[in-house]
Amino acid sequence: MSEMTAVDAPKVTLETERLRLRRLTPGDAPFIRRLLNEPSFILHIGDRGVRTEADAVGYIEKGAVASWERNGFGLDLVELKDTGVPLGICGLIRRDVLPDVDVGYAFVPEHWSKGYAIESVRGVLTYARGALGLGRILAIVNLDNDASIRLLEKEGFRFERTMTMPGEDKEVRVYVSEP
Repeated sequence: MSEMTAVDAPKVTLETERLRLRRLTPGDAPFIRRLLNEPSFILHIGDRGVRTEADAVGYIEKGAVASWERNGFGLDLVELKDTGVPLGICGLIRRDVLPDVDVGYAFVPEHWSKGYAIESVRGVLTYARGALGLGRILAIVNLDNDASIRLLEKEGFRFERTMTMPGEDKEVRVYVSEP
């Protein structure tokens, strides 16, 4: 097995005090398959139908990789800076049904309540406003996802409205953050 060179290493989007957010690669498929099949992910975000590592590679390539190529931003893997242990995903998403970019995030349960989600969201918002020049940023959250609602409100997001996303049957809350 050869060592990964700097050329092969995934591109780092940003770093915070404890975290590194870097582009997802097909090598992240085992972690993504696990994350997307967590009961909490399915409950609060939805079932993406990712059951195998091949499904996860497709999800990464059609989602995050394609978004970076098309928009210049996308979801990133969130990992501990010191160890490289993957914690979750966080980044920016462009959806046709929303007027502005939204921030999205999800973490595996053993890394909840450690401040990683808020630290990564803060980093993404700083990056979005600084490097990308974005102003208004949205977030969507299930009506009953109290932990995410608290996180968004702590970061200065305010409730704007509810809506039903195309292809979904549940309403979600839309939050907005403006500089």
